[in-house]
Amino acid sequence: MSLDHDQVRRLARLGRIAIRPEESGAVLERLNRVLGLIDEMRKADTSGIDAMAHPLDARQRLRADAVTESDQRRLYQSVAPAVEEGLYLVPKVIE
Repeated sequence: MSLDHDQVRRLARLGRIAIRPEESGAVLERLNRVLGLIDEMRKADTSGIDAMAHPLDARQRLRADAVTESDQRRLYQSVAPAVEEGLYLVPKVIE
């Protein structure tokens, strides 16, 4: 499958992409290369190959669930304008 200049202009209009007339040839060539690659991929024999729902179907290795940082809540809240029982107090914005 290949495109012609009229089809490229129509696709550009549909995609709301501004293509100057002098760029039309280069765009046509690139689109035809992409379509050629798709045609090549369609020729590949994929019988017996299961479709994947996601390329990362493999299980992810889990890291150990360990505390890596110390509790610094008091330090962070020491600069807050208002704190009560470990919570930040903020002005009411919705009535």
